[in-house]
Amino acid sequence: MKSLTPFRRLTRLARGLLITARPRQWVKNVLVVAAPAAAGQLFSRHALTQLSLVFVLFTACAAAVYLINDARDAAADRAHPVKRRRPVAAGQVPVPVAYAVGGALAVLAPTAAAWLCPPVVPALLTAYIGMQLAYCLSLKHVLVVDLAVVTSGFLMRAMIGGLALGIPLSRWFLITTGFGALFMVSAKRYSEAVQMAGKAGATRALLTEYTTGYLRFVWQLAAGVAVLGYCLWALEEGGVPSAGVLPWRQLSMIAFILAVLRYAVFADRGTAGEPEDVVLRDRALALIGVVWLAMYGLAVANW
Repeated sequence: MKSLTPFRRLTRLARGLLITARPRQWVKNVLVVAAPAAAGQLFSRHALTQLSLVFVLFTACAAAVYLINDARDAAADRAHPVKRRRPVAAGQVPVPVAYAVGGALAVLAPTAAAWLCPPVVPALLTAYIGMQLAYCLSLKHVLVVDLAVVTSGFLMRAMIGGLALGIPLSRWFLITTGFGALFMVSAKRYSEAVQMAGKAGATRALLTEYTTGYLRFVWQLAAGVAVLGYCLWALEEGGVPSAGVLPWRQLSMIAFILAVLRYAVFADRGTAGEPEDVVLRDRALALIGVVWLAMYGLAVANW
């Protein structure tokens, strides 16, 4: 077998690093626009520039965590039927290189944020990296704490855009976002637990310590609080103007509740393992999401 040329080796390494950075997961970082969109302050040049920068920096931080996590778990991943195909475990990306690139991104992203963004942004990015690395090292093995850490990651994404633009974050926005994230995270864990029944060791070891009844309780509780928080937020005085033809902000509650109920169908079936797949592949849920966006957009535009 011919040895690869230096260019081919470099290309192969770059491709492996990109795959390890999980491009498919970058869609989660779109949450950085959540707070500005909710406040109706999204479409200015300054906002779009700052949010694009924050998106890139948060993506770099998430990539750093993935690289370091895969480097640390390389030996264990090689014994896993699926994870052994990951570039680090498969040898496409050497472990020292994964550590080096991940460490560089973990330092450079907050440093760049310190130069280009308000002080709270690099502080939040640093906290995110620290929390996620702690999760990779030990917290993912601690009952309940693992759910809280993953949920906090989503909440940080939703907060950072508003903080970067100096937008006050509504308490109802934080409650809705936090419990909405917990709903999806616990529904994912529940689905994994249902699918691994009788297959101990095939996926997350911690799932053997959760019961499906407990995880069902968590996602049902989180769904209820998220719906309540959104309704109180939509009905709150002094938020987005609602002097248009119809009370679009209040009407958006219908679409939001329908979206939660629709997602709960997949959670109940144990098929909500990948939230992005559920949202993108279910046409009804996608349509409800578009309707919700249209209603809220009309509320922001005061039509």
